[in-house]
Amino acid sequence: MAAQVDLKGKVAFVAGVADSTGYGWAIAKALAEAGATIIVGTWPPVLKIFQMGLKKGQFNEDSTLADGSLMTIEKVYPLDAVFDAPDDVPDEIKENKRYAGLDGYTISEVAKAVEADYGKIDILVHSLANGPEVTKPLLETTRKGYLAASSASAYSAVSLLQKFGPIMNEGGAMLSLTYIASEKVIPGYGGGMSSAKAQLESDTRTLAYEAGRKWGIRVNTISAGPLKSRAASAIGKEPGQKTFIEYAIDYSKANAPLEQDLYSDDVGNASLFLTSPMARTVTGVTLYVDNGLHSMGMALDSKAMEGSRE
Repeated sequence: MAAQVDLKGKVAFVAGVADSTGYGWAIAKALAEAGATIIVGTWPPVLKIFQMGLKKGQFNEDSTLADGSLMTIEKVYPLDAVFDAPDDVPDEIKENKRYAGLDGYTISEVAKAVEADYGKIDILVHSLANGPEVTKPLLETTRKGYLAASSASAYSAVSLLQKFGPIMNEGGAMLSLTYIASEKVIPGYGGGMSSAKAQLESDTRTLAYEAGRKWGIRVNTISAGPLKSRAASAIGKEPGQKTFIEYAIDYSKANAPLEQDLYSDDVGNASLFLTSPMARTVTGVTLYVDNGLHSMGMALDSKAMEGSRE
C-alpha cells in the first residue's frame, strides 16, 4: 500500500510513542514508508529512556523500511496530554523528578512548538490512553479514577484537535485508536476505560462534523484488536497467570472470522489509508481492524457450542 500513497512533504505528529512495540510506532512507520515527515510526542517520565534508545539504535530493527533505510523521527517532543496549558500543571508534577528539566509539555505548548518548527502539519495521530484503575471492575472504580481515564484517554483527543487544528492544512486528517470495550462488555478492561473509549468514538463523530466544517479536517478512529504491546501487557498480571492481553489475543484467534494473528503493521496500513488522500471522503468513522471479531455474536470456543460446528 505504501507505494501507492505519496505523503512526501506532509508532516505527521504522532502523540503517544514511547517504544517500538505499540500501534503508535506502527502508524508512524507506515506514514514514514509513504514519505511523511515524522515527529512524535512522548510522555515525559519515559522520554529520556526513549530518546536514549533511539540514539543507541535499539529500535533500528523495528525502524527498517521496505527500501532498507531506517525510519527517521525528526523530533521528539515531551507531551503530557492530561494538561492543556501551563496553569493546569500541579506543583507535584512540576517537582516530580521524572519531569525534572522539562517544560513546555502541555498540549497547547507542544502545538506552539510544532508550529514554530514546522509551520503547518497534515496528520495528527492520538495513540495514547491511561486508566489508573484499569484493573478494577467498574463497580469498584472511584470517581477520581474514572475521570482520570476519561481525561487521559478521551478528552486528550478533543484537546489535541482544539490546539492542533488551527495549524493543520486543509485536507488534513486526525486519527485515534479505540477498542471494542466501548460497545461490548470486556471483563478485565475496567477503571472507566470502556467508558472513555465510548466517549472517544462519540467524540470522533462530533469532531468530524465540527473540524470538517471549520478546517476541512477529517477525523476517524480505528478499533484495533488485541496486540501484545508493553503498555497492554501491564493490564491485569497475576503471578503464574496469563495477562489480560494474552487472554484477549487467544480469544480473538479462537473466535474471530479470520483465524490469524493481528500485527501492528495491519493497523499501520489501515491508518495510512485513513490519513491519506485515498480516504479524502471518509470521516466520522470507527474502522474495525480486528480480524472481524466485532461482528461475532457467539463464542465459537464456548463449551455450549461443542458438537454444533462444521
